[in-house]
Amino acid sequence: MSEQRKHIEVVAAIIKKDNTILATQRGYGDLKDGWEFPGGKIEPGEPHEVALIREIKEELEADINIQEHIITIEYTGYEKFDLTMHCYLCSLKNDSNITLVEHEAAKWLSKETLYSVDWLPADIDAVDEMYRRL
Repeated sequence: MSEQRKHIEVVAAIIKKDNTILATQRGYGDLKDGWEFPGGKIEPGEPHEVALIREIKEELEADINIQEHIITIEYTGYEKFDLTMHCYLCSLKNDSNITLVEHEAAKWLSKETLYSVDWLPADIDAVDEMYRRL
């Protein structure tokens, strides 16, 4: 009998400023050094928007406005877990700055540079959707 795979449900912020999108580089874990949209796990019973605001405050010390749901991605290609990722278009409140708490690096990417980083596989569908929208 096969062991049931772990399933993780997360929210991700696609933070847009002018005509650029924020990409962050993971600083820990199995996926260290991969580029992603910031965010994290949803607590049991926690609404997506509440989880996203909390995660961005924890990871980037920033406050965000959530504008709209962009895409939900079901990804089963990681070795140790399956992922459901709910991606939301956001902006920084009051032009606040970001502080990297859990990430190694961050870049603001334009449409022309959107594919210049090594995105984690689960994020690619969201990257493709934002490329169409930029």
